Amino acid sequence: MTVKLEKLLDGVTITGAGASSALAQRGAKSFQATVAGTGAVTATVKIQATNDQVSWLDIGTITLSGTTTASDGFASDAPWGYYRANVTAISGTSAAVTVTAGNVSWS
Repeated sequence: MTVKLEKLLDGVTITGAGASSALAQRGAKSFQATVAGTGAVTATVKIQATNDQVSWLDIGTITLSGTTTASDGFASDAPWGYYRANVTAISGTSAAVTVTAGNVSWS
């Protein structure tokens, strides 16, 4: 088993989509988002996928809420060509979002 980790977003403080990533099409993928800041922090992150890098589809939404930090995620077996993280909401003092994608292959 091989696990490859890739940051889709790193310390993002505004809404918007990050760059696309061509994770391996085979194997399970996991997506973990974390928001960190001071006091109450919240964020909503959509994980999106496409095969043409034009028409992006939402494959999951991660809703985060906590005091100073919160983290959540999900896994997918769908073999899309490209993935990206899109922060659609963020609030809290110094709130910043990081999203990491993991790809597991059994070769």
